[in-house]
Amino acid sequence: MTVSASDEDDQKEPSSLDYVMHCITLFWKLIFAFVPPTDMFKGYLSFVVSIFCIGVVTAIIGDMASHFGATLGIKDSVTAIVFVALGTSIPDTFASKVAAIHDKHADASVGNVTGSNAVNVFLGIGVAWSIAAIYHHCRGEYFRVSPGNLAFSVTLFCTEAVITIMVLLLRRSKLVGGELGGPASIKYITSAFLVSLWLLYLILSTLEVYDVIGGF
Repeated sequence: MTVSASDEDDQKEPSSLDYVMHCITLFWKLIFAFVPPTDMFKGYLSFVVSIFCIGVVTAIIGDMASHFGATLGIKDSVTAIVFVALGTSIPDTFASKVAAIHDKHADASVGNVTGSNAVNVFLGIGVAWSIAAIYHHCRGEYFRVSPGNLAFSVTLFCTEAVITIMVLLLRRSKLVGGELGGPASIKYITSAFLVSLWLLYLILSTLEVYDVIGGF
Protein backbone atom coordinates (compact mmCIF):
# COMPACT_ATOMS: atom_id res chain seq x y z
CA MET A 1 0.00 0.00 0.00
CA THR A 2 3.04 2.28 0.36
CA VAL A 3 4.24 4.34 -2.60
CA SER A 4 7.95 3.97 -3.27
CA ALA A 5 10.29 5.67 -5.70
CA SER A 6 10.61 3.97 -9.06
CA ASP A 7 14.42 4.11 -8.98
CA GLU A 8 14.48 2.05 -5.76
CA ASP A 9 16.45 4.78 -3.98
CA ASP A 10 15.34 5.00 -0.34
CA GLN A 11 16.63 8.55 -0.06
CA LYS A 12 14.43 9.90 -2.87
CA GLU A 13 10.79 10.87 -2.43
CA PRO A 14 8.27 9.31 -4.86
CA SER A 15 7.47 11.46 -7.86
CA SER A 16 4.01 12.38 -9.12
CA LEU A 17 4.31 9.65 -11.74
CA ASP A 18 5.05 7.12 -9.00
CA TYR A 19 1.78 8.04 -7.26
CA VAL A 20 -0.17 7.77 -10.52
CA MET A 21 1.32 4.37 -11.36
CA HIS A 22 0.68 3.19 -7.81
CA CYS A 23 -3.02 4.03 -8.11
CA ILE A 24 -3.24 2.28 -11.48
CA THR A 25 -1.43 -0.87 -10.37
CA LEU A 26 -2.78 -1.11 -6.81
CA PHE A 27 -5.41 -3.68 -7.78
CA TRP A 28 -2.78 -5.94 -9.34
CA LYS A 29 -0.42 -5.43 -6.40
CA LEU A 30 -3.12 -6.65 -4.00
CA ILE A 31 -3.82 -9.72 -6.15
CA PHE A 32 -0.17 -10.72 -6.47
CA ALA A 33 0.42 -10.07 -2.78
CA PHE A 34 -1.03 -13.58 -2.30
CA VAL A 35 2.01 -15.07 -4.06
CA PRO A 36 4.11 -16.79 -1.36
CA PRO A 37 7.69 -15.61 -0.79
CA THR A 38 10.45 -17.45 -2.63
CA ASP A 39 12.05 -18.79 0.56
CA MET A 40 9.09 -21.16 1.11
CA PHE A 41 9.48 -24.70 -0.29
CA LYS A 42 12.63 -23.63 -2.17
CA GLY A 43 10.62 -21.26 -4.38
CA TYR A 44 8.49 -23.98 -6.01
CA LEU A 45 5.29 -22.78 -4.33
CA SER A 46 5.94 -19.21 -5.43
CA PHE A 47 6.52 -20.40 -9.00
CA VAL A 48 3.29 -22.45 -9.14
CA VAL A 49 1.13 -19.71 -7.61
CA SER A 50 2.70 -17.09 -9.89
CA ILE A 51 1.94 -19.18 -12.97
CA PHE A 52 -1.65 -19.60 -11.78
CA CYS A 53 -2.05 -15.85 -11.20
CA ILE A 54 -0.57 -15.06 -14.60
CA GLY A 55 -3.04 -17.49 -16.17
CA VAL A 56 -5.94 -15.79 -14.41
CA VAL A 57 -4.78 -12.33 -15.51
CA THR A 58 -4.30 -13.56 -19.09
CA ALA A 59 -7.82 -15.01 -19.11
CA ILE A 60 -9.23 -11.71 -17.83
CA ILE A 61 -7.34 -9.74 -20.48
CA GLY A 62 -8.54 -12.12 -23.20
CA ASP A 63 -12.18 -11.85 -22.16
CA MET A 64 -12.03 -8.08 -21.81
CA ALA A 65 -10.41 -7.72 -25.23
CA SER A 66 -12.98 -10.06 -26.78
CA HIS A 67 -15.89 -8.07 -25.34
CA PHE A 68 -14.23 -4.80 -26.35
CA GLY A 69 -13.74 -6.02 -29.91
CA ALA A 70 -17.30 -7.33 -30.12
CA THR A 71 -18.67 -3.99 -28.88
CA LEU A 72 -16.77 -2.04 -31.54
CA GLY A 73 -17.36 -4.63 -34.26
CA ILE A 74 -13.67 -5.56 -34.57
CA LYS A 75 -12.84 -9.01 -35.90
CA ASP A 76 -11.35 -11.52 -33.48
CA SER A 77 -8.10 -11.78 -35.46
CA VAL A 78 -7.46 -8.05 -35.11
CA THR A 79 -8.44 -8.10 -31.45
CA ALA A 80 -5.97 -10.92 -30.82
CA ILE A 81 -2.93 -9.31 -32.46
CA VAL A 82 -3.63 -5.82 -31.10
CA PHE A 83 -5.28 -5.89 -27.67
CA VAL A 84 -4.66 -9.40 -26.36
CA ALA A 85 -1.06 -9.55 -27.56
CA LEU A 86 -0.32 -6.07 -26.25
CA GLY A 87 -1.94 -6.72 -22.88
CA THR A 88 -0.11 -9.99 -22.30
CA SER A 89 3.25 -8.63 -23.53
CA ILE A 90 3.39 -5.50 -21.39
CA PRO A 91 4.81 -7.41 -18.37
CA ASP A 92 7.54 -8.85 -20.61
CA THR A 93 8.30 -5.37 -21.90
CA PHE A 94 8.82 -3.95 -18.42
CA ALA A 95 10.84 -7.01 -17.37
CA SER A 96 13.12 -6.56 -20.37
CA LYS A 97 13.49 -2.86 -19.56
CA VAL A 98 14.56 -3.62 -15.99
CA ALA A 99 16.96 -6.31 -17.20
CA ALA A 100 18.45 -3.97 -19.80
CA ILE A 101 19.12 -1.32 -17.18
CA HIS A 102 20.52 -3.48 -14.40
CA ASP A 103 22.21 -6.42 -16.17
CA LYS A 104 25.74 -6.22 -17.54
CA HIS A 105 24.85 -8.15 -20.70
CA ALA A 106 21.84 -8.12 -23.03
CA ASP A 107 21.12 -11.83 -22.51
CA ALA A 108 18.32 -11.38 -20.00
CA SER A 109 16.50 -8.54 -21.77
CA VAL A 110 16.58 -10.07 -25.26
CA GLY A 111 16.25 -13.66 -24.04
CA ASN A 112 13.21 -12.76 -21.95
CA VAL A 113 11.30 -11.70 -25.07
CA THR A 114 12.27 -14.70 -27.19
CA GLY A 115 11.72 -17.11 -24.30
CA SER A 116 8.30 -15.62 -23.57
CA ASN A 117 7.23 -16.08 -27.19
CA ALA A 118 8.52 -19.65 -27.16
CA VAL A 119 6.46 -20.44 -24.05
CA ASN A 120 3.37 -18.79 -25.54
CA VAL A 121 3.60 -20.75 -28.78
CA PHE A 122 4.98 -24.13 -27.75
CA LEU A 123 3.64 -24.54 -24.23
CA GLY A 124 0.57 -22.30 -24.29
CA ILE A 125 -0.87 -23.52 -27.56
CA GLY A 126 0.51 -27.05 -27.18
CA VAL A 127 -1.05 -27.74 -23.78
CA ALA A 128 -4.37 -26.10 -24.66
CA TRP A 129 -4.70 -27.89 -27.97
CA SER A 130 -3.64 -31.22 -26.44
CA ILE A 131 -6.35 -30.95 -23.79
CA ALA A 132 -8.93 -29.98 -26.41
CA ALA A 133 -7.87 -32.84 -28.73
CA ILE A 134 -8.06 -35.41 -25.92
CA TYR A 135 -11.47 -34.07 -24.84
CA HIS A 136 -12.95 -34.31 -28.34
CA HIS A 137 -11.35 -37.72 -28.90
CA CYS A 138 -12.96 -39.07 -25.73
CA ARG A 139 -16.33 -37.86 -27.02
CA GLY A 140 -15.75 -39.47 -30.40
CA GLU A 141 -15.45 -36.12 -32.17
CA TYR A 142 -12.80 -34.52 -34.35
CA PHE A 143 -10.90 -31.48 -33.15
CA ARG A 144 -10.46 -29.00 -35.98
CA VAL A 145 -9.45 -25.35 -35.83
CA SER A 146 -9.75 -23.09 -38.86
CA PRO A 147 -6.39 -21.38 -39.59
CA GLY A 148 -8.09 -18.15 -40.61
CA ASN A 149 -5.48 -15.44 -41.24
CA LEU A 150 -2.73 -17.25 -39.32
CA ALA A 151 -0.50 -18.03 -42.32
CA PHE A 152 -0.12 -14.41 -43.42
CA SER A 153 0.35 -13.13 -39.86
CA VAL A 154 2.98 -15.72 -38.93
CA THR A 155 4.88 -15.26 -42.20
CA LEU A 156 4.98 -11.50 -41.68
CA PHE A 157 6.08 -11.94 -38.07
CA CYS A 158 8.89 -14.36 -39.00
CA THR A 159 10.11 -11.99 -41.72
CA GLU A 160 10.27 -9.08 -39.29
CA ALA A 161 11.92 -11.31 -36.67
CA VAL A 162 14.73 -12.07 -39.13
CA ILE A 163 15.10 -8.33 -39.81
CA THR A 164 15.29 -7.67 -36.07
CA ILE A 165 18.02 -10.27 -35.64
CA MET A 166 19.97 -8.63 -38.46
CA VAL A 167 19.63 -5.28 -36.67
CA LEU A 168 20.99 -6.78 -33.46
CA LEU A 169 23.91 -8.28 -35.36
CA LEU A 170 24.67 -4.96 -37.06
CA ARG A 171 24.70 -3.24 -33.67
CA ARG A 172 27.58 -5.51 -32.65
CA SER A 173 29.86 -3.60 -35.01
CA LYS A 174 32.44 -1.10 -33.76
CA LEU A 175 29.96 1.73 -34.41
CA VAL A 176 27.76 0.61 -31.50
CA GLY A 177 29.53 -2.29 -29.82
CA GLY A 178 26.49 -4.14 -28.48
CA GLU A 179 22.86 -5.06 -28.92
CA LEU A 180 21.71 -2.42 -26.43
CA GLY A 181 22.82 1.12 -25.66
CA GLY A 182 25.33 3.04 -27.69
CA PRO A 183 25.19 6.67 -28.89
CA ALA A 184 21.90 8.45 -28.26
CA SER A 185 21.13 8.97 -31.95
CA ILE A 186 21.59 5.29 -32.76
CA LYS A 187 19.47 4.27 -29.78
CA TYR A 188 16.58 6.42 -30.92
CA ILE A 189 16.90 5.30 -34.54
CA THR A 190 16.93 1.63 -33.53
CA SER A 191 13.96 2.08 -31.20
CA ALA A 192 11.96 3.93 -33.86
CA PHE A 193 12.78 1.27 -36.46
CA LEU A 194 11.70 -1.60 -34.20
CA VAL A 195 8.47 0.19 -33.25
CA SER A 196 7.80 0.79 -36.96
CA LEU A 197 8.17 -2.94 -37.58
CA TRP A 198 5.47 -3.59 -34.97
CA LEU A 199 3.18 -0.96 -36.49
CA LEU A 200 3.80 -2.38 -39.97
CA TYR A 201 2.87 -5.84 -38.69
CA LEU A 202 -0.39 -4.55 -37.20
CA ILE A 203 -1.32 -2.53 -40.29
CA LEU A 204 -0.61 -5.26 -42.85
CA SER A 205 -2.25 -7.99 -40.75
CA THR A 206 -5.35 -5.83 -40.22
CA LEU A 207 -5.59 -4.98 -43.91
CA GLU A 208 -5.32 -8.67 -44.77
CA VAL A 209 -8.05 -9.60 -42.28
CA TYR A 210 -10.45 -7.09 -43.85
CA ASP A 211 -9.54 -8.24 -47.39
CA VAL A 212 -7.97 -4.91 -48.33
CA ILE A 213 -4.82 -6.73 -49.43
CA GLY A 214 -4.45 -10.30 -50.57
CA GLY A 215 -3.24 -13.00 -48.18
CA PHE A 216 -2.32 -16.67 -48.49
